[in-house]
Amino acid sequence: MKNEIDQKLDDILNIESDIKKETQVVKLPSRHENMETDYRYARENLYDLVERGQDAIDGILQLSKETEHPRAYEVAGQLIKTVGETAEKLIDLQQKLKKLEGDDTKVGTQHNHLYVGSTSELQKFLKK
Repeated sequence: MKNEIDQKLDDILNIESDIKKETQVVKLPSRHENMETDYRYARENLYDLVERGQDAIDGILQLSKETEHPRAYEVAGQLIKTVGETAEKLIDLQQKLKKLEGDDTKVGTQHNHLYVGSTSELQKFLKK
């Protein structure tokens, strides 16, 4: 199928004229794996921040008691608020992950029937 000239050139240059493409399949992490990794990383960071915040609160409260300075108490209050907000972010993170994954919990309708009447009327109704 090759012409003669191409064949002779290939022989002289010691090359192959047919170029073979080598492809390598690279498996990319799925979106779900990325979400899980990001979720775990964010969660670990938030836990670390809460723990460090607790240590800082202990230290600033100790300092506040020793110095009885109003600014130290103000800083302690702000730090407590910040740690509380970080804890709330953990809950928000859970909700966001559920939203991204598509929570499979189905909401159903529950019918609660209420009978208004006397017990004798109810007995008559049940006997029918």
